[in-house]
Amino acid sequence: MSRVVPRVSVQAEPFDLAAESAALTAGRVDVGGIASFVGLCRADDGLAALVLEHYPGMTERAIARIAEEACARWPLSGCTVIHRHGRLEPGAPIVLVLTASAHRAAALESCAFLIDWLKTRAPFWKREEFAGGAERWVEAKAEDDLAAARWDGRR
Repeated sequence: MSRVVPRVSVQAEPFDLAAESAALTAGRVDVGGIASFVGLCRADDGLAALVLEHYPGMTERAIARIAEEACARWPLSGCTVIHRHGRLEPGAPIVLVLTASAHRAAALESCAFLIDWLKTRAPFWKREEFAGGAERWVEAKAEDDLAAARWDGRR
């Protein structure tokens, strides 16, 4: 299997799941399955919007390192990670992870790994906006750290 170069994008614009899936597998006959995850903005506690901030360049490099780690751990045929930034209202897609492999286990496990590590290691700052003008910064959650820790040291 040749070395997979993951596609990583940090963008304000929405993404197209069908188009990204088609691009991931175009011309590939070694793909037996694609695992996907689309994270959406929830309206928890009356949330009006979630604002994601990042440092351009730094964030893309950090996500690329995470995606490259997934490609090194599992026999992937393709990998796409798209993370949005800016002001996102409830229901808006935030993140897309696609992994393709000859076998489902590698696709599914690598997709789960990417989501867990993106949640804890991708440098985004999240601010919640509520109706009436209240705002708060989102703190890291212990359960997210525990989920990510299950992948530490595993190859």
